[in-house]
Amino acid sequence: MTDMAIPAAVTKTGEDARLRVRARYRAEARFKMYGVLAIGLTALFLAVVLTDIVIKGLPAFTQHYLELSVKLDPAEIDPRGTKDPAVIRQGDFQTPVTEALRSIFPEVTDRPGRRLLDGLLSNGAVDRLRDTAAANPELIGQTVKARVLISERADLYYKNIGTVIGRRAGRGIATPTGTTGEISIFSSTNDFSADMVTIKQALSVRAREVRYRADDLRRVVRGLEVRRNELQAALARAPGAAAEMALGNAVGEIESLSKNLADLDAEAAALQARFDAQGSDETLNETIASRLVAINGGLVKVTQLGNAKVTGTVLIPLASTADAAPGTWQMVAFDTPEANRRVSDREVAWLERLRDKGHVASAFNWAFFTSGDSREPELAGIRGALVGSAITLFVTLIICLPIGVAAAIYLEEFAPKNRLTEVIEVNINNLAAVPSIVFGLLGLAVFLNFMGLPRSAPLVGGLVLALLVLPTIIIASRAALKAVPPSIKEAALGVGASHQQAIFHHVLPLAMPGIMTGTIIGMAHALGETAPLLLIGMVAFIVEVPGGLTDAATVLPVQIYLWSDLPEISFQAKTAAAIMVLLLFLFVMNGAAIFLRKRFERRW
Repeated sequence: MTDMAIPAAVTKTGEDARLRVRARYRAEARFKMYGVLAIGLTALFLAVVLTDIVIKGLPAFTQHYLELSVKLDPAEIDPRGTKDPAVIRQGDFQTPVTEALRSIFPEVTDRPGRRLLDGLLSNGAVDRLRDTAAANPELIGQTVKARVLISERADLYYKNIGTVIGRRAGRGIATPTGTTGEISIFSSTNDFSADMVTIKQALSVRAREVRYRADDLRRVVRGLEVRRNELQAALARAPGAAAEMALGNAVGEIESLSKNLADLDAEAAALQARFDAQGSDETLNETIASRLVAINGGLVKVTQLGNAKVTGTVLIPLASTADAAPGTWQMVAFDTPEANRRVSDREVAWLERLRDKGHVASAFNWAFFTSGDSREPELAGIRGALVGSAITLFVTLIICLPIGVAAAIYLEEFAPKNRLTEVIEVNINNLAAVPSIVFGLLGLAVFLNFMGLPRSAPLVGGLVLALLVLPTIIIASRAALKAVPPSIKEAALGVGASHQQAIFHHVLPLAMPGIMTGTIIGMAHALGETAPLLLIGMVAFIVEVPGGLTDAATVLPVQIYLWSDLPEISFQAKTAAAIMVLLLFLFVMNGAAIFLRKRFERRW
């Protein structure tokens, strides 16, 4: 037999088909790659957000205290010896606590220093001691070991938040000239040369920044001068009071800005001159990052810095003027100047001394969960917001669950299929997509303005959130009822059950897992809502924990909103911590919904 030649057209067609198949495979691979990339980016963004929240929020879960030996003087706490807890709570606990703190620093005798030292304690420092004394009146007259709360800025210092502190052991032998007041410290090596270089570089950076500001201001002055010339020309052509006033304003502004410009130029020149004088000593002030020397049990704030010699003010008295061996003394450097820190160098000295003497303790911040809101960051907690959220969600649940399920049963099983029910169904679906702030406006108009219910009350908040969640529950309940096979209802009807009995005895129990899942998801949605509650007044500053439906209250999302607008660093940490608590509740509620669906879901 002779071989038959395959036509070229057939060969070309087969090759085209293979190319198309390979192109489809490549397109499918690209689609999979795009999907994996999308999931990876989503996971990355989520991880970044959660990591940022956790890093910022973890400091809020710990709190530092001072452990002091406090003498409970009966004359100040219970002068009549009644042992009555109510009388004891009215006693003066602040005085013995401050005296216990001052006894650690007997050298602080000046009034500003004592006021600054007392400021290390929180306004609520004696609350725990007061409760202890009221519960145990026999402690009055004794010296007790008390744990007192410190202020926010002291707590941040111990958490190393606010400024970076560097410590470097001395390499040479350091010799102080005194123990108190103004002293000098000499080093056998150039131990301070590294700090000199750092400060000189900082001066150069500041000089450059000042020059940039001066250049910007110089451009503004030039523009004003052009404007002044134009006004002068216009005034020469057409004299008038308005033109004279505009010209006078321009001239006055030029003079003022020119003076500021001269000051900036002088400042930049002075800073540059200090940088250029590499071999000269440097004078440190509050605008330059502080340098302290820890030597012989004391602490010295440096005011004059050289390569091998420093001069400064003693913050904590030295034990002696003996030579300090290499490695036994330290140079302490702050990255942030004292003027930009909330804790002064003197307070730093006291805080370090308290830590060295073992008076500082750290513990889990239970007050964050047991206290209400406060203007003092170290006293603020989320208990009021948690209770307010619980009461509000309780009102929401008892209103929207029965109404939502009843509406779903009627629409799915009993309502006639006509144009009216179709309109109702469409409107319910549309309500599920309405922005939440619209429900807040509705609550403001109906519940507050028309019905006169109290503002910032969990009752009104629950009513508003019930309106918000109701469409979600109706839709989820209808889907759950529709998922039950019709044969179950038909079987019940076939053995003589009424339509109502078939629905409530057979269909509804089988649909209940889906209904509960939709309800939990709806409640989780309500828990995270803020906008509608802001409009009904739940944005108020609430200190007390609500005890009823009509008491003033706030909820956790609104508490987060309030704290996020405050400038204190501690409130930023508490904001992140409250977000962590809110996310935990949301994860638990969504997890419960998933569990119910997996546990009770039936496959027909």
